[in-house]
Amino acid sequence: MLDLILEACLADRPEICATRLLPGPCTEAEAEARARGWAEARGLSVTAARCGRGEALAVEEVAPGVFVHNGAQALADSGNRGDIATIGFVVGEESVAVIDAGGSRAIGEALYAAVRETTDLPIGWLVITHMHPDHSLGASVFSEAGAATLAHAKLPAALEARTETYLDTLVREAGPEAALGTEVVLPSETVPERRSLDLGGRELLLEAHPTAHTDNDLTVFDTATGTLWTGDLVFDGHLPTVDGSVLGWLDVLEQLAGREAERAVPGHGGPVLDWPEGAAATHDYLARLVEETRAAVARGDSLSDAATTVGQDLAGDWALFDVFHPRNVTATFRELEWE
Repeated sequence: MLDLILEACLADRPEICATRLLPGPCTEAEAEARARGWAEARGLSVTAARCGRGEALAVEEVAPGVFVHNGAQALADSGNRGDIATIGFVVGEESVAVIDAGGSRAIGEALYAAVRETTDLPIGWLVITHMHPDHSLGASVFSEAGAATLAHAKLPAALEARTETYLDTLVREAGPEAALGTEVVLPSETVPERRSLDLGGRELLLEAHPTAHTDNDLTVFDTATGTLWTGDLVFDGHLPTVDGSVLGWLDVLEQLAGREAERAVPGHGGPVLDWPEGAAATHDYLARLVEETRAAVARGDSLSDAATTVGQDLAGDWALFDVFHPRNVTATFRELEWE
């Protein structure tokens, strides 16, 4: 099946253009009208439209039917177009579930193209593990392909509150071409506690967790292969980032460590880790944050003092340490100072 490939430009800035993909089926007779309708609804113009195949992300089959793409250990920029998270999909006998959509529509389209290179089965679900833009902003192409979008029950409010900020940041960091056509998609269904998905001969178990990395973390367990998709509850290489509760995160990691799994797919890095050993680095970093921040509070250190002393010897262990560690200390200090 071919998809619709179009060249779209900002209507008010025609020098800013990008190639976009609309999921099929596509016929040459209808391509131009369909492309124009999609573009005009988004303040875009169309310079060309055709039926074809999109450029696919590279994916690795880490277990039978489990495909993972490992994004860059970097901030979003014009070179990676927001491709900075570990994302992928699971193929059953009857349908496909995509797990996280990437950091822009461009990356979502490339992940969709990777699914289509792998199988012609329908994409039944997109599961978003949490609201952060590198995992959620590629969602629109999967909605257009007919997938139901599932997420933690607290994700809609969290994502709505950050929509403008996320989209503005994507334009600023990755550039307007990479951001072209990117939209925030709210889930069609939410998971208050647990939910199972039947892909045909294959069951995925979704679990919503208490506040940890964020207040809307969701894990996915593939029962067929014992693969646990952790989202950003586990980081590999990339420094963990605290946007919820550091104490809650440690609690969730300790609970997950007791689960039986053959492997884990982290939210960054990997593409797979041994389980539960693969969560140890994330746990140990967070535990050091808590230990040293509690000591700083007990000494009467100020927040600014703590930000320059807590955990500084860990700088060589993690990518993006200088970007995120001061924010983590700030968040941890504010959580612990009134214990």
